[in-house]
Amino acid sequence: MSDNIILSVKDLSVSYKEKNIIENINLDIEKGKVYSIIGPNGCGKTTLIRTMSRSIRPKSGCVELNNNDIFKLKTKNVAKKMAVLSQNNMTMSEISVKTLVQYGRFAHKEWWMGSSSEDNEIVEWAIEKTALVDYKDRKINTLSGGERQRAWIAMSIAQKPEILLLDEPTTYLDISHQLEILELISRLNKEEKITILMVLHDINHAARYSDELIVIKDKHVYTKGNPWKVLESNVLRDVFRVDAQISKDKETNKPIFYAKKVI
Repeated sequence: MSDNIILSVKDLSVSYKEKNIIENINLDIEKGKVYSIIGPNGCGKTTLIRTMSRSIRPKSGCVELNNNDIFKLKTKNVAKKMAVLSQNNMTMSEISVKTLVQYGRFAHKEWWMGSSSEDNEIVEWAIEKTALVDYKDRKINTLSGGERQRAWIAMSIAQKPEILLLDEPTTYLDISHQLEILELISRLNKEEKITILMVLHDINHAARYSDELIVIKDKHVYTKGNPWKVLESNVLRDVFRVDAQISKDKETNKPIFYAKKVI
């Protein structure tokens, strides 16, 4: 495997109650890039990213993190390299933002140790990086949806991960907060060199903020590549059943599409 590959999926199949959800998927995730997994509802996007994050055990195949089988690694060792943000973060709503972010340091210390000066510096850095300095003493349940999502991202980056996996990070947010979260994720990639792998529903958002798109259809990877390559192919027609007009976003030079009709 290339030294530039941080996460690799090999012949991965996952089933639930004898029903196959994804079948024989192979993927390589390169360091330093932003990837978005897209596809129609029920195609297996969330199952794929949850398996890649070690939340689901596969029926067959494996997931490798830096050439190591992720299911054979200790949880703490995975957490030092990979942070995961799931769809629904409803737990720990009674604690403060700062306390939540401090949980991100647990993988880096033994249970009997308190927080070190390095831990405290990283927690403050994560809070500042996510623009939550004025909110750090607020309880999570008093925050808006966008502020709450930023707090969870702050906890994730406090782990100092090499790769961040996010399952629909903009779900339940209005358009302003969706863009706020995606801009934050983009900055973390560019400034901190964190590899990003996320599931997104909005294809235009995925194209705008990603280096590569991974398209899932019928339990398999239908195609993978840069947004222009993917959207200029027949993906929108064959996978999403829409006819579309594609143009260039003048700000990003990324493709943007306008659906014309359902096929």
